[in-house]
Amino acid sequence: MESSYDTWEFQEGPAPYGGDRYTGNLIVDKSFEFALRVVRFSKGLRDEGWYDASRQVFKSGTSIGANVHEAQEAESREDFIHKLKVSAKEASETRFWLKLCKYADELPYEEGLLEDLQSIRNILSSIIIKARSNKGQ
Repeated sequence: MESSYDTWEFQEGPAPYGGDRYTGNLIVDKSFEFALRVVRFSKGLRDEGWYDASRQVFKSGTSIGANVHEAQEAESREDFIHKLKVSAKEASETRFWLKLCKYADELPYEEGLLEDLQSIRNILSSIIIKARSNKGQ
């Protein structure tokens, strides 16, 4: 059976932040990799003089992973769901900014960001639905 990781391209090589770059948790790893891409993309926006767009993309795009990571230490199922819902909201905001970059001729855009974000949004939605359905157990 094909792993979910087979559809996601991770960069090979040593982990830049120590040996714990990948956790084996799909949403944690994908949101972290996405945050790394957002850091590079927002730097490009800033370098081209788009300071406000850079700040917005950086804040919302990295907040997705921060909230996913925080959810891993949730105090309850409700807390877990809440943190993932915050992450989903940040993903929605990031989608707006990335679409703006993609369709505004003046702004730079990096291919694949919206597709990677949609993958993360789908996973978050699935996890939230599953966590809600398991509430009674």
